[in-house]
Amino acid sequence: MPAQPTLPSPGSPAAPAWRRKGELTAERILDAAEALFAERGYAGTSLRDVATRVELRIPSLYNHFPSKDALYAAVLARGIGPVLALLGEFASQEASRRDTNALVARVMAVLRRHPNLPRLIQHETLTGGARLTPMLREWIAPVFGRAGEMADAAPGAGRWSAEERPLVVIAIYNVLVGYFTFAPLYGELEGVELLDDAGFERQTRLVGEIVAALFPMAASEE
Repeated sequence: MPAQPTLPSPGSPAAPAWRRKGELTAERILDAAEALFAERGYAGTSLRDVATRVELRIPSLYNHFPSKDALYAAVLARGIGPVLALLGEFASQEASRRDTNALVARVMAVLRRHPNLPRLIQHETLTGGARLTPMLREWIAPVFGRAGEMADAAPGAGRWSAEERPLVVIAIYNVLVGYFTFAPLYGELEGVELLDDAGFERQTRLVGEIVAALFPMAASEE
């Protein structure tokens, strides 16, 4: 998997101008690719489509991503990688220090930065079925695996049988992802913006309450 392009962190020495320009171009390519993969799926998106959207020539795009697979992997790494890291960080904490509300808020913040990623996942799920893009399957499986482990170890997990806990994880996943995929349509139907600051804060709080209800005492331990 290609290394992720990173921008200089705040307070760090400024990168050379050529490097900053290259990193910003890579980010533009990733943004365009994420949107196109969400609209058309992996199979329906070509590198030429991406290059056209960012107004680059194909050879220039190849300077950043050598293939469509590499570009797709980078899109998934940028969006799903931080979620996996958050789940891993949470799981490694002592039970008494875990704050599920904080975890929900951080995961929601990642998805808000990449609102097309949930649409991409949904598109591949709905159109791929058994042929779901193998690379996406490889990224999603660890998320569900880690979430399942956390659900099994949650203080309130005893209310659910071993067979039910994966279904609870799926329900939470659908609440998280479904919000971002349905928000544009809901805005058109009801004239309510769900992804503005107020809507986002409201949904983050609601998801935290749902998790707390599904796993009593999981959201905060005293």
